Amino acid sequence: MAIYLDHAATTPLRPESRDAWASAGDELGNASSIHTFGQAARRLLEEARERLAAIIDCDPPEVVFTSGGTESINLAVKGLWSAREAGREAIVLPDGEHHATLDAVGWLHASAGAEVRAVALDGLGRIAPDRFADALPGAAFATALVAANEVGTLNDAAALAASAAAEAVPLHLDAVSAFGHIPVSFRTWRGGSTSTGGLSALSISAHKVGGPAGVGALVVSRHARLAPLLHGGGQQRGLRAGTPDVAGAVAFAVAAELSEAERESEAARLEALRTALVRGILSTVVDAELLGDPVHRLPGNAHVLFSGASGETLLFLLDQAGIAVSTGSACQAGIPEPSHVVQAMGRTDAEARQVLRFSLGRTTTSADIDTVLAALPGAVARARAASGTPSGARS
Repeated sequence: MAIYLDHAATTPLRPESRDAWASAGDELGNASSIHTFGQAARRLLEEARERLAAIIDCDPPEVVFTSGGTESINLAVKGLWSAREAGREAIVLPDGEHHATLDAVGWLHASAGAEVRAVALDGLGRIAPDRFADALPGAAFATALVAANEVGTLNDAAALAASAAAEAVPLHLDAVSAFGHIPVSFRTWRGGSTSTGGLSALSISAHKVGGPAGVGALVVSRHARLAPLLHGGGQQRGLRAGTPDVAGAVAFAVAAELSEAERESEAARLEALRTALVRGILSTVVDAELLGDPVHRLPGNAHVLFSGASGETLLFLLDQAGIAVSTGSACQAGIPEPSHVVQAMGRTDAEARQVLRFSLGRTTTSADIDTVLAALPGAVARARAASGTPSGARS
């Protein structure tokens, strides 16, 4: 039986979400039309918006539906830049961000001359709050991860937002990897600020919580200044033109509600499985090392460095054994590059090529963990032999 330990890349579609998706998809009508069919579609869309807002703790109009996390992040990054105050030409960008953020900011740097103020991570993959705060004065906006999508380390979102608010700098938080796994409260993290600084936008995605791929949302504060990427119909507060995906929005809301309802119990279950996995790896594989914060991390994430073994080789060997894991973000799959996140944590190029991410989810069982632990030592030995590194020796 195949074992899927790559839930950070995408999660299995929940049956309830699939059913809601199909049911809503059968409804005829454009949500922007004023006739009966259109208004029925509009009701479904707005109900989905309200259901998501209740989970994220924001006002319903602040939820802007998108095609997924990448679009949400691009809308936030490019929209905040386009609507920035005159004279503010710098973007605060912590190292180790997801490529959706890195590439969007890189595009602004290349095409618009944006100054990029990089903020270093510490050895556990955390954004240093003092370094982040020091980089903020006079910036156009800042962006940061709530949870590192590769190593699983959690950042103090409220503290980052408070620092941005103190400097009247708009902040975008990438919560794609965090949503559904830890409490997410837009209102709490914003801290009640009514200025244009502080938390202004937050990105989430449906397929990370058992919803369909191709659906996401950007939560945009009522007080934020944000320019749209798309123009055409003025839908969704004028921030995302185009006919909305009603069925996708409904399916997202259903998946998010189910995920939120079981979040605490599932986090406890996944933490126990992850602990068993990590303990088993460290006790049976010489020179294996858990990366990221050992305590403040996503409950189902185990990111491990296998010294002397190519991560790609290990991934291939485990895949042959029916075990799916990853070497990092799925958005970079197929590109043989070292993990930029691991490098940002101060590790060498060689070490950044010797990592695997095991990400557990709602379908993971203790039997899965046992199977992985039985297969892993042999796979590591073969990978080290292939690289010319004796088993147990550091490269």
